[in-house]
Amino acid sequence: MPDVAELKKAHHATWAAGDYGAVAERIDEVPPAHVLSKVDIRPGQDVLDVATGTGNVALRAASLGATVTGLDLTPELFDRAREREAEFGVSVDWVEGDAEDLPFADGSFDRVLSTFGVQFAPRHALTAAELARVTRPGGLIGLANWTPEGQVGELFKIMGRYMPALPEYASPPPLWGDEAHVRELFADTDVELSFERGLNPWYFGAPDDYVAFMETRYGPTVKARERLTGEGTWDACREEILAMTERRNRATDGRLLFDSEYLLVVGRKAA
Repeated sequence: MPDVAELKKAHHATWAAGDYGAVAERIDEVPPAHVLSKVDIRPGQDVLDVATGTGNVALRAASLGATVTGLDLTPELFDRAREREAEFGVSVDWVEGDAEDLPFADGSFDRVLSTFGVQFAPRHALTAAELARVTRPGGLIGLANWTPEGQVGELFKIMGRYMPALPEYASPPPLWGDEAHVRELFADTDVELSFERGLNPWYFGAPDDYVAFMETRYGPTVKARERLTGEGTWDACREEILAMTERRNRATDGRLLFDSEYLLVVGRKAA
């Protein structure tokens, strides 16, 4: 079992692999707009986007007039994020850092956000405590997390049957998309939660195009392919992913159209 430091190094390598910027483009419209519609971003607010990636939420929050910090464990992703600053005509402070140990004082931010980011930090309770800690009294936390029963949740479930088990101290990322789990995570904080669900559409020319895209662009799938190819089990895993994709396909003309469910979490810290 890797210790926490070793696991963090592996996570860094995972998200630096492939081309997460290309994946982020596929989730750059519906979820960020959904999150921002629920957290009332205003000019002059201090906003933190945790596990910001290439800045899908951070850049939009900055365009609304907020002072924004985008934090990520994988600073390689900031190259694309900085390119996008010019596209949006904004400035964001990009900071390398860990969601489980945020490098900010208590109550530093009016809004603390994450879109498909914090759910990948291994120790969920520690992450939740950090989100609550850096939020100002009366401030809001806004998260979008893939659900266990949704398409991305099923993708991780399939790969999990072939990959080594997580260490005992780590929890599966899709649990952040389970309402009961999230309530338990914040039970010891002064954060009041509300939930709703959303769907992110994916379009590809054919089901196999999606699998080919994910196995070469999406870090977790890239790393699974590397490992399982060496073990001789990637073909079987890939066939399961393809079958799942075909089963979820709503298109009837040979192309691919399916939705990935996410849980929108809004937490208000007591004033």
